[in-house]
This record gives sequence, structure tokens and C-alpha cells, in this order.
Amino acid sequence: MDKPPEILHRANVLIEDDRTGTSIETLRRAILDSLFFVQGKFPEIATRNDHYMALAYTVRDRLLQRWIKTVETWLRRDVKIVCYLSAEFLLGPQLGKNLVNLNLRGPVAEAVAELGLDLNDLLEQEPEPGLGNGGLGRLAACYLDSLAALEVPAIGFGIRYEHGIFNQAIRNGWQVEMTDNWLHLGNPWEIYRPEAAFEVKLGGTTESYHDGEGHYRVRWVPHRVVKGNPYDTPISGYRVNTCNTLRLWKAQAVESFDFQAFNSGDYYRAVEDKVGSENLTKVLYPNDEPAAGKRLRLEQQYFFVSCSIQNLIKIHLEAGGHLSEFHRYWAVQLNDTHPAVAVPELMRLLVDEHGMDWDAA
Repeated sequence: MDKPPEILHRANVLIEDDRTGTSIETLRRAILDSLFFVQGKFPEIATRNDHYMALAYTVRDRLLQRWIKTVETWLRRDVKIVCYLSAEFLLGPQLGKNLVNLNLRGPVAEAVAELGLDLNDLLEQEPEPGLGNGGLGRLAACYLDSLAALEVPAIGFGIRYEHGIFNQAIRNGWQVEMTDNWLHLGNPWEIYRPEAAFEVKLGGTTESYHDGEGHYRVRWVPHRVVKGNPYDTPISGYRVNTCNTLRLWKAQAVESFDFQAFNSGDYYRAVEDKVGSENLTKVLYPNDEPAAGKRLRLEQQYFFVSCSIQNLIKIHLEAGGHLSEFHRYWAVQLNDTHPAVAVPELMRLLVDEHGMDWDAA
């Protein structure tokens, strides 16, 4: 095919694809298309958030081709991928950053102006993901941005906190902390990947046994099991085609509804597992003064680390790799001490789940 797939010729008129084109007219048309087909609104009744969401989806469309091609390229080539594990990712607003990286701020400003909107108003509409507390989380986000700009293969792994760092108000001269419900109007940048979920064991006991070849083995009999569901966000590089991935894990119950308990009239027990499991990723840094808070923090760290390491092993095996060569293709960077449990968890998975000898693991 001589011409790029996003360009069509009709009656000698150059027409860009609404998903990938970058001319002012195409962007204007694409924003209206997203408003109608994604938000289900027409301009006369659309809110400022509807217009922001439509613009964000329009920009995300222009990232998707880069994103998918990047993943395909890294998996097909003999490359080593950096995996950045962090309890925090203070990303900042995504719309403005992606417009700059794609060199689209000017054309988009003109396109929204033709729709009677102001780009600065739409930029201010975006809620900032409160997934970090300060320097640690900002460092992690900057690393991801820099790795993409340098076209280094990389994946970030963290937690999709439902409530991030607190909102602040001043009342009678004192700071008051309020819930940071950053997801309540939706997040257009993430893509939910339920097919890539993993189960994480918590509590319980271990049992030793000998396998069919007489080797000593240990199995974990957990007290409870939580499912980790991934949400992927594209991380664009500055003026390059590389677009890396941030994968955040949300905790859910393996079985979210106990039908027997509900039928017997015990309505609260029917959703007990759902509530307990989702508490794992409810809030960034729960108060750890009580013992329950310390336990929850530890469970948070182990939860996202286990999901992430299981994910890497699965990708490696599905790509035809052998676990003896795992270190050739993956480098895992731990941001501070929070994900340090990744080291014993990798050993546990290699030895207990995949049958490797201790020394080899």
C-alpha cells in the first residue's frame, strides 16, 4: 500500500480518517463524533465534562496506533523490557501532555474554537489522578515519560486507587481532609483488560508434599483469594512514535455475590467478599497507626506486586520464552521499599508455581 492507511482519496479530495487524522477539520469532526457515539450527547445538551471527554477520546484515538504498534514491536524483537513497580504514580493531567507530545496543541485549539469552545477550559476540566503523595510518585511518572521519549521498552505497574491523595479544604484556619474521588466522572485514558486478570492469595497456611518425581514441594492454602483486574493507560513519548504502558491493578472478589446468602435473607453477607476485596485498592496509603492499617498496607503492596510478576511470567511464556531466560528479557526496577516483596514473590512463583529448583530460580 503506497499511501498511509489513514488517508483516502475520494473524487480527488484528500480525506483523513476520523480516528487518526490530524488536520483541523478532521479533529473538529472527530470530536463531534466522540461526543455523539461515545458520550451519547449532542452539543446543545453536552456539559463541559462531555466536551472534555470527547476531546480526550479523540486524542487517545491518535495514541492507539502508536501504542499497539509499540507493544507489537517490543514483543517481536529481542529486547529487554524495563518494568517499573511503584506504589505511586503521580501522573498529572494527561490531555495537555499528550497534545504537546503529539504536536497537536495548536490544531486542537483551533478545532475546538470552531466548535465554540475554549481549549483552556477543557484542560481545566480534567481531574488529576491522585495516585501519588509527592516526590516518589512524581519521580515514577517522570521516569515513564522519559523512557517513552527515549524509546526504551517499558511498562509501569501500580495500583488503581479508587480514592487518591486527599482533597484539601481550610475551615476555621485548619486543614480538613476530604475524599479525592477522581474517578467519579470517568477516566477516558484507561482501557480495562478483564481478560488479563490474576488471582492473589492472602493468609492461610502452607502444606509440603513430594511431586511425581520425588522433589520436595510446598503448596499455599490461602485464607482468601483476591482477583486483580488491570487498567492500561498509554504513556506517550515526546514527538516520537513510541507509546509505552502503565498498568494499574484494581482488586475485586473472585466471586462478588453470594447467591445462597442472598436467598437466605443475609443480604450483607451476600456482598461481604466484594466489599472486603475492593478495600485493598480503595485508598492511597490507608492510616497505618492501627494494626489493621498496617496489614492493609502490606496487602496492597503484595497484591500489586504479585499481579505484576505473574503478568510478566505469563507474557514471557506466551511469547515462547523459557523461564531459564527470564532475566534476559525483563528488568524489574523497584521504586523505594514498598514493592520489595517482589523479590521473594518472584522466587515463590518460580519455585512453587512453576517447579524450578531453588538455585536456578
